Amino acid sequence: METTAASRFPDRPQFSGFMKPCRVEGNVEHLEVLGEIPKNIDGTFYRVMPDPQLPPYIQDDPWFNGDGNISAFKIKDGKYRNKFTDAVEFKVRSTANTNVVFFNGQLLALKEDSPPYALDPTTLETKGLHTFGGLLSSLTFTAHPKFDPKTGEMICFGYEAKGDGTPDICYYNVTPAGEFSQTLWLVAPVVAMIHDFAVTDNWVLFPLIPQLCDIDRLKQGGEHWQWSADTPFYVGLLPRRGAIPSDVKWFQYKNSFPGHTANAYEDDEGQVVFDVGLSEKNVFFWWPDSQGNAPAPSSIHSQLTRFIINPRSNNLELDYPEVLHSGNSEFYRIDDRFATRKYRHCFFNSMIPELGTDFPKIAPKLGGGYPLYNSLTHYDIMTGNSDVYCPGTTHMVQEPVFIPRKGSTEEADGYILVLVNNYDTMNSELHLLDTKSFERPQAVILLPLRLRQGLHGNWVDADDLRSSGEWPERVVTGTDD
Repeated sequence: METTAASRFPDRPQFSGFMKPCRVEGNVEHLEVLGEIPKNIDGTFYRVMPDPQLPPYIQDDPWFNGDGNISAFKIKDGKYRNKFTDAVEFKVRSTANTNVVFFNGQLLALKEDSPPYALDPTTLETKGLHTFGGLLSSLTFTAHPKFDPKTGEMICFGYEAKGDGTPDICYYNVTPAGEFSQTLWLVAPVVAMIHDFAVTDNWVLFPLIPQLCDIDRLKQGGEHWQWSADTPFYVGLLPRRGAIPSDVKWFQYKNSFPGHTANAYEDDEGQVVFDVGLSEKNVFFWWPDSQGNAPAPSSIHSQLTRFIINPRSNNLELDYPEVLHSGNSEFYRIDDRFATRKYRHCFFNSMIPELGTDFPKIAPKLGGGYPLYNSLTHYDIMTGNSDVYCPGTTHMVQEPVFIPRKGSTEEADGYILVLVNNYDTMNSELHLLDTKSFERPQAVILLPLRLRQGLHGNWVDADDLRSSGEWPERVVTGTDD
């Protein structure tokens, strides 16, 4: 039977309200700024959102299956401009809609089921699939590569690396020049989703989400992923350098959902400290278990949680972890200069009902399918203190990024930049916070458009773009094109 494309988007929450597809490409300049953007901020905030160009074949398609739409927000001399464009072409299955990073002169749009897409960092035009000159041997590539701030290496992997339903993991290190210094193939204990991972000076950690793929189910037309309440939370621990496949240890904890990683490092005793968002329920509720059971979205509570793992232990049962922050949180970000090492400060999205969000007013405009966070939290791990920023009673926040203050080497001294959904105006805003006075915005940049809920993004300093030769000086001015 021939399948024809739908002519309109389904009447579903994930395609309505603030989640109505944007499908727009263009430039916006000289935006209205409330407050003042510090002149020492010079760079670009790249972010990606799933934004379907065409109605889906599946009526209840999850919100994050949309085509990748990249935005670039450029700031220099206290001025601001935005450039955004659809990022991918209809030639391979990837929608490159999960994350965007800058490495070795390439802007890479990522989705974990395929190789990266390379884009021009200035124009955002799609160059095509990027396989690092043919060195990428895996069919897949993580949406969350890690970057060692001391060596400049990119540490990455692919799961289902030999194709759908395969338990194979391909782990690799990439030098700052784009050369593969190590490639290692592993076999996971189950065919599970590995959305994020963690890296220390000497170890790599692979947290397996108990969302499992069964190739027979897939061949019969079933969903790729299915929640398994009987599967433990596995964490694979692998030496970062010079390992062989048998070196990996698969530690396990009770059935639970590992979300995004905050950071990992080694303590003075050589134990691995692993900080991750953890929920006792299936966060990806749109993929229920085999009986169709899934938690109500409002009942899901993810907490910043710390595991201590002894790499020398032959006991593969993980000790009960420490809850670092008991609030409902996700999308953890740190000062990336402290990645892989001991750190003190963490920034993340929070849902704090006591802040007085006007749900009766905004509920008809929310759209659906995505997590709701009404505030940002700056958490000091050493003291346990939290500072909270709430943008307003008709606002929700997306993932933040950290911008170091020019000339400062102090951890977390800088700014937080976050895209905010304003359900009153039905437009997006960029809020800039000084980490020294976190509870009030330094500046609010008003966008004359609505950008759907995104997944991830990163700040790229202008010096890094200039050194790559990818950002002409005429564009750096931020006031002309």
